[in-house]
Amino acid sequence: MILYLTTDELSTRIKYEPRYIREQMKDRVFKRGVHYIQPFGGRKILYIWNEIEKMMVSWGMPITAPEHNPMNRIVLRRGRGNG
Repeated sequence: MILYLTTDELSTRIKYEPRYIREQMKDRVFKRGVHYIQPFGGRKILYIWNEIEKMMVSWGMPITAPEHNPMNRIVLRRGRGNG
């Protein structure tokens, strides 16, 4: 079954801002008709999750749930200014 996602839904899955997906990834990384469609000739964009997931796996990018991602355990400290 093909799963179609809006930009916001895709953003949640791949952890990129919706604006970045629309402005940077839509035509540079994703291909129209392969990774996304614009149904009925409208402005709405639907991303094809199955194809995007295949591409990410082929690039060696792990697809994991956020709670299982070891990068979520890294604690960053805020730097303090000199004054």
